[in-house]
Amino acid sequence: MDANLWLTYHSYYKAPDLLGPDCSRSLSLPYTIFQGIYSTKRRKRWQTWAGFVLNRRALLAADHVFTNRKEDFVNLGRIVPEESLTYVMPGILPEEFIFDSRFRTQLRQEWDITEGLVVLSAAMFRPGVKSKGLSWVIRSCGELFRQNVPLYLVIAGEGKEERHLRQLADSYLPGRVRFLGKVAREEMYRFYSAGDLFVFPGIRESLGMVFLEAQSCGLPVVAFADGGVPEVVADGVCGYLVRPFDAKEFNEAIARLLTDRDLRKRMGEAASGYVRSRHDLKKNYHIVEDTLLGLVDRQNPF
Repeated sequence: MDANLWLTYHSYYKAPDLLGPDCSRSLSLPYTIFQGIYSTKRRKRWQTWAGFVLNRRALLAADHVFTNRKEDFVNLGRIVPEESLTYVMPGILPEEFIFDSRFRTQLRQEWDITEGLVVLSAAMFRPGVKSKGLSWVIRSCGELFRQNVPLYLVIAGEGKEERHLRQLADSYLPGRVRFLGKVAREEMYRFYSAGDLFVFPGIRESLGMVFLEAQSCGLPVVAFADGGVPEVVADGVCGYLVRPFDAKEFNEAIARLLTDRDLRKRMGEAASGYVRSRHDLKKNYHIVEDTLLGLVDRQNPF
């Protein structure tokens, strides 16, 4: 007998699963959702009320719901039974993000950086929190350079806000910022290998895959203790998470790591090990596979 089930990825008020509940029931298939989201504030506005109701219907119909965000896990627990809800730690494939010393030398030459420390940051240059976060990094690095911290800032990314960010860089850190444009994901390990520290606030960050990638390559991280960032960075072990929008604390955390080579090395090694022990995608998603197979087995006991 064939073993089948229905798996929907990411049902929430803007894109509720309209087909899954009815189709799975008519086909007598277990119905599951990965990355379901439940937000009761969406029922308070007429513009989002219908999406809220339809998404709630899907979540209530699911035999099992998975989420890789702790905040969503708590919210989903208000309507999904404990035995039907699973938190899966977010992850990457660590073997795709390994430090390579060859690119540390090669890229620094290409960037015309022969001395000094290299701070890395990466994000899409779109309006909103991404560009706001990059602006924070530029200002912070500029202030530290004026305090005689010998650093360069290298940024990967592209988007509509590039002109504004370049103007900001010219004002705060003239001649010491390199804009690389878009870097292919399969080449990001080279980018990380060339840096000393990864810095990005992560304002209202959902999952923070970029933090896992950087840590996997042995870079300590400085970010805000905001959104999903604390789920992927161990504060005080793999870097520093500071109170959101506390400029003094943010700058001090960057300076501490840049000026203490032993601390930077220790936290970088811890970060690499942390990703491999807790955020390996293949390891973490075994729990999803086992749960789905269990649902199929119960559906087809013979």
